[in-house]
Amino acid sequence: MTEATDLAAAAGSTDPRVGLRAVVALRRLLEGLERLQVANARAKGWSWQEIADALEVTRQGVHKKHAKLLPMPDPRED
Repeated sequence: MTEATDLAAAAGSTDPRVGLRAVVALRRLLEGLERLQVANARAKGWSWQEIADALEVTRQGVHKKHAKLLPMPDPRED
């Protein structure tokens, strides 16, 4: 099994301590995957609106959450 599969199983535990720890770990994993895929989409030229549509959120929301985390392009490379 993968880490995500193990965490998903643990999230359904009847022991709240185990379940809640798994929820936290899954949230961190999900946030990391979202950052990775947003960066991937931006590198491939996707607009903030296209990313927002794919994530089913607003353009403003996705921009506010991710724009500051992405590397700024070097204007000298244009």
